[in-house]
Amino acid sequence: MKQRPIFQELLKRSLEARKFIQVLLGPRQVGKTTMALHLEQHLKIPSFYISADTATLEDIPWLQTQWEIARKKTNEEGAGLLIIDEVQKIPKWSSAVKKLWDEDTKNKINLKVIILGSSPWLMQKGLTESLAGRFETLPITHWSYSEMHTFFNFTLDQFIYFGGYPGPASFANPEDLSRWLNYIDDSLIETTISRDILLMTQVNKPILLRRLFQLGCLSSSQILSYQKMLGQLQDAGNTTTLAHYLELLAGAGLLKGIDKFANHKARTKASSPKLQVFNTALFSAQSKKTFEEAKEDKEFWGRLVESAIGAYLINAIRGTQIELYYWREKNKEVDFILKKGSVLIAIEVKSSERREKLSGMDAFNKMYQPKKSLLVGYHGIKIEEFLSTPIEHWFS
Repeated sequence: MKQRPIFQELLKRSLEARKFIQVLLGPRQVGKTTMALHLEQHLKIPSFYISADTATLEDIPWLQTQWEIARKKTNEEGAGLLIIDEVQKIPKWSSAVKKLWDEDTKNKINLKVIILGSSPWLMQKGLTESLAGRFETLPITHWSYSEMHTFFNFTLDQFIYFGGYPGPASFANPEDLSRWLNYIDDSLIETTISRDILLMTQVNKPILLRRLFQLGCLSSSQILSYQKMLGQLQDAGNTTTLAHYLELLAGAGLLKGIDKFANHKARTKASSPKLQVFNTALFSAQSKKTFEEAKEDKEFWGRLVESAIGAYLINAIRGTQIELYYWREKNKEVDFILKKGSVLIAIEVKSSERREKLSGMDAFNKMYQPKKSLLVGYHGIKIEEFLSTPIEHWFS
C-alpha cells in the first residue's frame, strides 16, 4: 500500500520524543498498519508487530509476553518500536498497557509504542480511564481525492464513483467491476460489520443494523427521519435503537447521520439526520450500478457527487474543532454547514448545468450571516478544486 506523507511525518516526529503512546484510529483498509510498519525504516530501530484481531484468543498474559519480546528486541541503545493492532479486542487491555508503559518509563527503556484501532468507541473508554495523559491520538481518515489522484492516477469521475479505498484501486475500472465489488463487499463491508461491530458490541438486532447500513448507503446525501427509516426497513423497533446503530456505523467509518444546524443543541439532536457515507465506494457498491450506468443516471450521479463532497467534509473535520451540519427550514435547504466556534460557512453543491435558484442559501444567509457562502460545482468552485483544498482554508 502507498504511503501517506502527511500522516507519516506527524507520526515520526511524535515517536522520536517518546512522550506518549501513539494511537492511530481509523477505519479498516486506510493504511494504518502499513504506515506504522514503514516507520522502522525512518527511525532505524527494530520493530515488532502484533495483532489481537482474532479477538477471543488473546488475553492479558499474551499481551505481557509480546511486550517482553519487544523489549528484548531493542537495539544497543535500548530503542525499539512495538506496534499493537486492534488492542481493544483484549479485555482490560488499557490497564495492562498502562502498567507496562510506566515500567518502561521508570526503567528508561526507550520502547516506542503505536496502538492501531478501527473501533473508536471501544478504544475511547480505555484511553480516557487508564491511559489519561499517556497517549496522543492521530485520526487516520479515508483517502482523499488528492491522494488517490497522486498515487493511483484517479480522475475526478473515478474518485466520485470508486471512492478512496487504496486496496482495490488497481482494479477500480469498468473491466474489473465484479472484482472491485467483491472486494468492497467482502474485505471491507462484511469484515467491518462482523468483526468491528457485531463481534465486539452488544447488538440485539444484527439484521436491522445490516439493513440500516444498506438503506443508509443507498440514501446517502438524503435527509431521512428515523420513523421513515423504520418504515422502509419494515421493523417494529424504536428510533433510539436506530440512532444507536447509526452511531456504531459512524464509529466504524462507514455511515454517518449528519445533524441539522440549529441554534439550540436540543433541536439539533431531535432533527432527522442527513445520511452520509464516509467513502463513496460504499454508495456505488450498494447501488450495483456500473460506472457507465451511474454516469448516465443524472439524478443518481448528482447524489454521488454530493456524497463525495460530504465524505470529504466528514473526513476532513476529524481531529479539528470544526463541526458539520446541514440546514433545512420548510422547503429551503443548504447542503452543508461548517461551524468553527462562532464562524459559519454554508456550502451548496450543484452537479449539473440545470439552473436552480439558491433560495435555501439566501434564507440561511439572512438568518445566520455566515462568513462565507460557497457554491461547489457548476458556476461555482470546481469540484476538483474543492476536494483538493484543505478545509481550514475556507476559514482563513
